[in-house]
Amino acid sequence: MRSILPPLGYRLRKKFLYCLFYGYHCGYCFPSHFILMSSRYFKLLAPAVVLVQHAQCQGSKTIDFEKYEPTSTLVVPEHKLTHAKFPFIDVHNHQWGMQNGSLGGLVKDMDALNMKVMVNLSGGNGSGLQRMTANVKEQYPNRFIVFANVEFDGVGGAGWTEKAVKQLEDDVKNGANGLKVFKNLGFSVNDNTGKRVAVDDPRLDPIWQKCGELHIPVLIHTADPKPFWDDIDEHNERWLELVTHPGRKRGPNNPVPWETLIEEQHRMFKKHPNTTFIAAHFGWYANDLHKLDSLLTAMPNIVVEFGAVIAELGRQPLMAKAFFTKYQDRILFGKDSWVPDEYATYFRVLETTDEYFPYHKKYHAFWRMYGMGLSDDILRKVYYKNALRIIPNIDKSLFPQ
Repeated sequence: MRSILPPLGYRLRKKFLYCLFYGYHCGYCFPSHFILMSSRYFKLLAPAVVLVQHAQCQGSKTIDFEKYEPTSTLVVPEHKLTHAKFPFIDVHNHQWGMQNGSLGGLVKDMDALNMKVMVNLSGGNGSGLQRMTANVKEQYPNRFIVFANVEFDGVGGAGWTEKAVKQLEDDVKNGANGLKVFKNLGFSVNDNTGKRVAVDDPRLDPIWQKCGELHIPVLIHTADPKPFWDDIDEHNERWLELVTHPGRKRGPNNPVPWETLIEEQHRMFKKHPNTTFIAAHFGWYANDLHKLDSLLTAMPNIVVEFGAVIAELGRQPLMAKAFFTKYQDRILFGKDSWVPDEYATYFRVLETTDEYFPYHKKYHAFWRMYGMGLSDDILRKVYYKNALRIIPNIDKSLFPQ
């Protein structure tokens, strides 16, 4: 990762960062401020420098950008929601420990949100999936849906494809109601010769075809947000996230360009028109709804869910509302990470017309949100009706007509 500091020695840069963010000027690194002022990096860090130096002059507490959260003086109506207006199905969740133990605490948290059904995408396969579905059936058989996962080790080996298809059939017999494909396909999955396995690798085609025959959807996550491939500089909207989570940075050779992965996914969708695919995270086009519109038009077997991209929708409420209105039958509710308090942001963006309210992770989205104020008819479809149509074996009696 390219440094955002001037070309100083490592120890000097470390001391400079300490002084910069903690408001302390040591005699050793203070000259570096003048180097910084004359460098091409000044524009990027100048606000932080000014903030620290001004705070020192005033004798006040110093803070960094991540902690700076001023109280807005804007006076507008607020509707801070803690539960959804209608019962809902979260189609994108991960619960790794459902194979044993009590599920009562999880269900209690779900009830507080008005979540009637959780889709656990981390079901695994084989005996592990069997234990999970058995535990669910014993305790709360109508509150959880489990998706199976493909074990990609050994792709290309003798009989691998046939074994993978057979395992999928067995997993469905043992209670799986869908297939989840993680982003390692395209990123880190290699075949038996060490070559990267593309998302649209023909050796995987029988798996997607079998899902269509079994009438189960495939929820697939491919790639990451496009800015993860861009330079880490003052123009990158994900700058703070990439600086605080450097492992998320991608590049042309890590493993391939973003466009390559996305194009592979779309070719795979088009090759299997009889299989329903749920594109996770709005297919990473929540920031370009015009493009996503064209993709959904071209591929009628695709639906989307908005796990982890509600911040993109919340900053364009007019465009997003028009998109939800047009594609109200092809959008599912998804959250991704299980942090119950964060659902409030989703409810507020979907249900209210509130203005200028914060997202729950500043490093993820430093901008403010606005509510779309979706109609009750659209909310019912997004919250539960679309999932009931697409995912088999959900208990319909839990939801109003």
